[in-house]
Amino acid sequence: MKLHAIAALAALGVAMSGCASIVKGSSQTIAITSPPTTGATCTLSSSQGNWQMITPGSVTVERSKNDMQVRCVKQGWQDGFGMIPSNFEGWTVGNLVFGGVIGIGVDAATGAMNEYPNSFQVPMQPLGGYAPEPTPNPPGSNFEFIGAGM
Repeated sequence: MKLHAIAALAALGVAMSGCASIVKGSSQTIAITSPPTTGATCTLSSSQGNWQMITPGSVTVERSKNDMQVRCVKQGWQDGFGMIPSNFEGWTVGNLVFGGVIGIGVDAATGAMNEYPNSFQVPMQPLGGYAPEPTPNPPGSNFEFIGAGM
């Protein structure tokens, strides 16, 4: 009878392992912007891989305990750089109760116990001598763009 109880307990531990992996998954979507411009090509890099996207937009990345580097490029603009912080999710410690050491190990290995911010900005600056196109006024505004020499 003891052998059956031990086997059932072991099966329960395996079934409950990786609780954060199951609840939140090992990937996450991050929205990236590059103010004051749009249309920049951004590359996100971490120990889990590299991902590319165009701003403004979203990209799904693999979670990791390591911060993620971002580089955005656009013709006529200085390259923008940023570091997206990886934050430890404290609630995953409760996994020790339900999933045991195996569950914490699975969550740590998959990065599921870490989370990046849902959105991130990579500010960019125009290169000298490059004038970005003016932003149109919102509908209903009383302002009018007057070009040089008028």
